[in-house]
Amino acid sequence: MASRPLALYAATIAALVALQPLRVSAQWWNRAPADFEECAEAAEKSSTPQDKTAALAECSAKFAGRRKPGGGYTYYDFMQDKSFDIAGPNPTPAEQKHIDEQYTIYLENQRRNSIAAAFVAKQQEQQEQQAQQTSLKSDAPKVPLPRSRPTEQQQAAAASDVRPGTKRGDCTRHQFSCEWPRLSEGINGIKKLFTSQPGKTKRADRS
Repeated sequence: MASRPLALYAATIAALVALQPLRVSAQWWNRAPADFEECAEAAEKSSTPQDKTAALAECSAKFAGRRKPGGGYTYYDFMQDKSFDIAGPNPTPAEQKHIDEQYTIYLENQRRNSIAAAFVAKQQEQQEQQAQQTSLKSDAPKVPLPRSRPTEQQQAAAASDVRPGTKRGDCTRHQFSCEWPRLSEGINGIKKLFTSQPGKTKRADRS
């Protein structure tokens, strides 16, 4: 029975010894830093690179603002990719409210820009479709238009192998297409001569 209190006491002492480094590491600075820059300066004095990394992470969690060269602090909101001027190392409730309001405006602008971009893309798609349809129509084979019926003058000129608007005197000599109308007129004249003689002889006999 006496060994149980002794064992409990020994366990309590061991737990306090194990928790001591954690308490010391949580208060690794000599005094509470005023801002991120003081905190980071103290973190640079850490004994190991691992301790330095952990200390800088703690500084970032403790202080949101960063010093400005001309005085004051600035807060960078990575959600908006925008910086805001603040009075101290951390935003006040009023400053945080202003940052949140600006983020709401940022989201609304992003939504409008997305709608406008989608509208422009839709118009470009419609224009491309219209251009493709026009190209297909222009590439389609053209149906030949029906030719008008030739006039009587054109038919007569084609029969004599003389184009409309030209004179027979313009034909080349000894060309059959030009000589044939002359021969045809001579043959018709001879036929008329022979067909008209019997009538004339009959009239002469009656007289």
